[in-house]
Amino acid sequence: MKKINVLTMIGLCLLVMTGFCEAKSQAKSLEKTEPVTQLKIFLKISKSLSADFKQVLINEAGNPTQTSYGEFYLQRPGKFRWDYKKPFLQEIVSNAGKVWFYDTDLEQVTVKKVDESLGSTPALLLSGDVSLDDNYTMEGQGVDGDMQWVKLLPKSQDSSFKYVLIGLSKGTLAGMELSDNFGQLTRIYFSNVIVNAPLKQTLFEFKPPKGADVFNDN
Repeated sequence: MKKINVLTMIGLCLLVMTGFCEAKSQAKSLEKTEPVTQLKIFLKISKSLSADFKQVLINEAGNPTQTSYGEFYLQRPGKFRWDYKKPFLQEIVSNAGKVWFYDTDLEQVTVKKVDESLGSTPALLLSGDVSLDDNYTMEGQGVDGDMQWVKLLPKSQDSSFKYVLIGLSKGTLAGMELSDNFGQLTRIYFSNVIVNAPLKQTLFEFKPPKGADVFNDN
């Protein structure tokens, strides 16, 4: 059974964590704002977010190879959680500068440190203090369906990603697409999005299950 690409998920998680999660009342007033401007505003403001997600992996031939479903939680600074429910169980939790990847089938935990060792991935935007303009070229992509899209092109030639697309619907985060250098696309669609609601801190606490193998990749 194919598992989640770890580097891809770090990039997606940390890009989300930089904060295009604005309160609905504020986001609604930005619906008619040019998409790049919307994104820049969102990147300056975020507190918390919870949502259901559908993730689709697409191969070089343009065919979907795997569809996954789960729940996503975010709290700035530096905390997020992806709970994969179908077709397999997997947890990705970030807190205190580390990311834990737990594969229930393999009973295996991989721990990675969140720092610049991830290269020029979206992880560089983790703190929120790194200039988006310094790291990416942003281009409005117009409307596709009910989403306005913004394309982020890494300026660094060492980036592991070709581009990242951010989709906004009615001023709210609705989708993401990431193209890596291996020819794979990762698309994520968000639903039931709730912004700036209190989240339990236990969501961002991870303790390796008894008997699980733990690998530290620092």
